[in-house]
Amino acid sequence: MRSAIAGFPPIQEEGDILVRLRDELTRLGVNAELRDNNTALMVHRREPGMPVWEFVGFCGAYYSRQSAEQRHPTADPEGAAKLLAEYIVR
Repeated sequence: MRSAIAGFPPIQEEGDILVRLRDELTRLGVNAELRDNNTALMVHRREPGMPVWEFVGFCGAYYSRQSAEQRHPTADPEGAAKLLAEYIVR
């Protein structure tokens, strides 16, 4: 596990990590809200449909969704937000 998170910033609280992602999504005009004591981020689609749930996993190293099949390093919230914004319009 140590090698998996090598090169990432020190582990932060999940809520803080999700707040950074929510803020980046807000800048892109994407509606997202923190849920469950800041342990999950619910991202609303622009068109009707089920929201996307984003979590922090792998000891704080990655944002993840779809049972961790989709993930992005938490060190890059701007990049994660851009990819998520593209994903929700599909």
